[in-house]
Amino acid sequence: MVDITHKSTTLRTAIAQAVVKVSKIETIQAIENDTVPKGNVFAMSKAAGLLGVKRTPDILPDCHPLPIEFTGIEYVTNGLEITILFTVKTIYKTGVEVEAMHGASVVALNMYDMLKPIDKGIEIHAIKLLNKKGGKSDFTDKFRKDLRAAVVVCSDTISAGHKEDKAGKAIINKLEECDVKISEYVIIPDEVDAIQQKAKSYQKQGIDMVIYTGGTGLSGRDVTPEALLPLLERRIPGIEEAIRSYGQERMPFSMLSRSIAGTIGDTLVLALPGSTNGAKESMEAIFPAVLHVFRILKGARHD
Repeated sequence: MVDITHKSTTLRTAIAQAVVKVSKIETIQAIENDTVPKGNVFAMSKAAGLLGVKRTPDILPDCHPLPIEFTGIEYVTNGLEITILFTVKTIYKTGVEVEAMHGASVVALNMYDMLKPIDKGIEIHAIKLLNKKGGKSDFTDKFRKDLRAAVVVCSDTISAGHKEDKAGKAIINKLEECDVKISEYVIIPDEVDAIQQKAKSYQKQGIDMVIYTGGTGLSGRDVTPEALLPLLERRIPGIEEAIRSYGQERMPFSMLSRSIAGTIGDTLVLALPGSTNGAKESMEAIFPAVLHVFRILKGARHD
């Protein structure tokens, strides 16, 4: 199966259809009058669909097991055709399009099975996805393509040349994926003055984002939050919560990180963990959605 461990959980909805076409009006009348020998066609087919949608990953090998949190089944009769509308909802990391189409197919097949004794000309048509919502594509803003970022690595050992930086490079890779230009990439020691000077300088230059990595732990030299907090005009707790929540789902020590987020003027300032995985996962947790902040900041400045 495709790896979805990096994805964020969102509300996912899919609506699919299948069309059952009978060959004579008497079949429709038998369904509506509940005189089909095998029983109530709509009720039993709905039950089959409810069971079928839950078994999707058992039948289709590349589908992930996921919590089905709502299933809705509607029937629309038009002449000799009965359209099945099958809705599935979940709050999960991947969508439910296949589940909805599978469910609609099972409903149609059960109708076929129940009606074949009284109608030999039944056909199943147009199994397809009608609509889907949720996931990254639904929350993709028309982000600006002129955004610039500075990446600051805070580390005594790396600045002294005793260790190679990987966290900063992971941040840069994600920024480039999001079409954010890198204005500067710099490595500095864990010193309050140096950290503050960089934030002030980049803000004066009009850099859109300043992303620090390192110095968010609990050792005596971890001073990035202490350096930045006095400079921030506004904290953005939701970004901080998203980073820690995403990390905590992956390893238990993420709760010890003191990542922070806020703004200085129109500049977004982020302080992320210094470990490679911590920096990478933090970026996965909030990008590209966090870029929406620049639409809000721009609007706020013009109100």
